[in-house]
Parts: sequence; C-alpha cells; structure tokens
Amino acid sequence: MNFYPRYYNESGNPAVFCGFLENSQKNANFAIMIEIKNICKSFGNLQVLGNVSLSIGQGEIVAIVGPSGAGKTTLLQIAGSLDRPDSGSVVYDGVDITSQKERQLAGFRNRHIGFIFQFHELLPEFSARENVAIPAMIAGDSRKEAFRKADSLLETLGLADRRSHKPAELSGGEKQRVAIARALINNPRIVLADEPTGSLDSHNRDEIHAIISRLCLERGHTFLIVTHDSSLASIAHRVVEMRDGEIVNIIDKNSEGAEIVPGDAEDIIK
Repeated sequence: MNFYPRYYNESGNPAVFCGFLENSQKNANFAIMIEIKNICKSFGNLQVLGNVSLSIGQGEIVAIVGPSGAGKTTLLQIAGSLDRPDSGSVVYDGVDITSQKERQLAGFRNRHIGFIFQFHELLPEFSARENVAIPAMIAGDSRKEAFRKADSLLETLGLADRRSHKPAELSGGEKQRVAIARALINNPRIVLADEPTGSLDSHNRDEIHAIISRLCLERGHTFLIVTHDSSLASIAHRVVEMRDGEIVNIIDKNSEGAEIVPGDAEDIIK
C-alpha cells in the first residue's frame, strides 16, 4: 500500500493532519505498553532527571517538549535503552529492560525499537535501500528478505525511484524519509524520534508530520518524539512539557471534556 500521495491536499500542499486528530481524539483507551517509572539521572553533580514517570500507550503519539537542558533527550535515550538511569525502571510489556545486560539490550533495541534522529545518520557509502535493509539483516533476515522489506517501505514513503541512490544524492526530506523507513524495517513496538524535523525546511517538515500521522493511524505505530517544533507536537495525542528535569505539564488530547492545564503546544515550545 502506497499512501504517500494522500499526504497532499487538493491544492498540492502537504495535508499534515489527514483527518488524524479528529479520529484519534475519539479513542482515549490506549493499552499501556511502556512504563517509565521514577527515573533519576545525574551527570556528576548535575541532576538531569528527577523522579520522572510516564506511561506510553500502544498506537499513541507522545511529544516531549520544553527548553534546551530540560532533560528531554536524556529521557528519550533512557526509554530507548541507549543510556541507563541512576534509579528507576523502564518496563516494556512487563519486562524491566534496565535490568538487562548490554548484549540483551542490543538485541532488544534491534527487534523492538526504531530510532529517528535530527540528522538522518545514514551510512554514506550505502544506497537508500541498503541503509534501510541493514537492521533487518542484523536481526537475522536474509539479504533477499531484507531488501524486499526495504523496497516495500521505500515505496510506501514515495521513494521507490530513489532506492539505489546514496545519501549524497538525496534531498534533506528524502534522507529523513529513508531514516524513517530504516526505523520501521523490523516492525518495532515503538519509534523514538529526537528532533526528527529539526534540520528540515517547512515543506519537508510538513511531509514528515503527515508521514508520522499516517503511520500511527493506518499502521498502529507508536511514537515518542522530542521536539521544539510546535506543529509536530500538535499531531500528538499527548504533549508532555519538561523543565529542569521534571514533567511539569501534560496536555492530553484524548480526554474529552477533561480540564487541561492552560497552555498548548504553541505556548510551551520555545
């Protein structure tokens, strides 16, 4: 299924929301998939996270916002097992991954977590197809099967005719779409994205917003996103504001009729 062309409205401009928020607001019952419990993290004498707790539901988009130095990226890295907390736990479907050894964590990340970074982090010597396929081959897929999956994802994201191109031959938006395909190749339980639109122009940002919306709506993918981009945060089911290593506000778009602390994504993203 190639849904990429539907990202554009009748005027030919990216249709960011694609009806997503209207539908998603009706479903407030996400099954809890990840529980981040009482996370503390310090670097030397600097406390970066102080007793942070957050649950993430299956099929949910959660945006973490706040000023630089608030602890957003550190929390994302701990949630993705790229860093360990000083105390607290990260539980995926009842399994505490903070107690696992590094070898176990590497396998867990490969199978269950996709990563998207601000700068695509594609390997320059490999084609788009090869960059996408590498995590699948690491997971044990044959080269043929990995390429089949990669080709399907690249077609879905409108890049079928760019699959043999190396990163230097791709635009910024195309590189980030390749990075999204790479994050999805092993059908992860969750995709963690750190400023995925931070290096893009407004047109390409809108394309990435639309892609994330549709992947959640049509394929049930779960996203935890760190961003300073208010328009990206606006497609999330919940917007989590952090300051000084703590969660200070959560805007829950799923709670119909719920009283929300004043402020919205435009107000709290600086």
